[in-house]
Amino acid sequence: MKRVAAIDCGTNSVRLLVADIAHGSLHDVERRMEIVRLGQGVDETGRLAPEALERTFGAMRDYAALIERHRAAGVRVVATSATRDAANRQDFVDGVREIFGVEPEVVSGAEEAELSFTGATRELGRMSPETGLPAPDGTRPPYLVVDIGGGSTEFVVGSTHVDAGVSVDIGCVRLTERHLRGAGDPPGAAAVEAMTADIDDALDRVAQDVPVERALTLVGLAGSVTTVAGMALELDEYDPHKIHHSRIAADDVHAVSRRLLEIPHAERAAIGVMHPGRVDVIGAGALILDRVMRRYGFTEVVVSERDILDGIAWSIAKS
Repeated sequence: MKRVAAIDCGTNSVRLLVADIAHGSLHDVERRMEIVRLGQGVDETGRLAPEALERTFGAMRDYAALIERHRAAGVRVVATSATRDAANRQDFVDGVREIFGVEPEVVSGAEEAELSFTGATRELGRMSPETGLPAPDGTRPPYLVVDIGGGSTEFVVGSTHVDAGVSVDIGCVRLTERHLRGAGDPPGAAAVEAMTADIDDALDRVAQDVPVERALTLVGLAGSVTTVAGMALELDEYDPHKIHHSRIAADDVHAVSRRLLEIPHAERAAIGVMHPGRVDVIGAGALILDRVMRRYGFTEVVVSERDILDGIAWSIAKS
């Protein structure tokens, strides 16, 4: 058995997974998530804001204490879209090194896609180690794994490994800052139309680089997707066990997306499955998922609570 600690620092959140890996299975010891909005303003300024860095480092100091308490043998810190784009990313690197004692890896979009694919698909088609239940019926490869982040969205096609993948700069934070800031509460039709066109342009580029038409199963990852699933399932509160491997129809995704863009901030905040840190960006995230399903013709999405964080943990176990 090997105990590992994986840290995923994205545009919107920083997350920790401490896990035991043995006999081809991953078992959670500790899983945490904090909304820190590291990518605040990066799309506009090209720099990580000092206050965003401090929020991130504060969460990381708490994680470092948990890692020490659990005596994890291997630690890997991965940073993604916002840090890739920032002119002052060395400030981030130096702070992480001081906190964890390891060099953070600002991974490429291709490696981010590979890690997301591994985390999302490793348990598909076999028994779930947590529940002892089979993976959902109908999860036939090849898969299209779509990881909707804060700054970017990754698209990966593969069966047991990645055949092709691409990362594009449409994420829930980036699109919110680009199109919805100052657009009203709820945003006006013109802002939503502009955001939709932005997403559709990116999806056209994806289709040129990734053979999405080969995929038989759409697998959706990250907080925007799991929040949409929780709403479609009409959960009173967020329940990862009910959300994991749920299958959400395209019509339900469309209805949830439309609702989120038509109701004001206060109503979004009152939704039982909504994390407070997602209230202002969930409309953009839901619209990305909706447009993916419409553009590529998927009638349902299989929702996974396993994602890049789990892929990072698996990568430590192999090292």
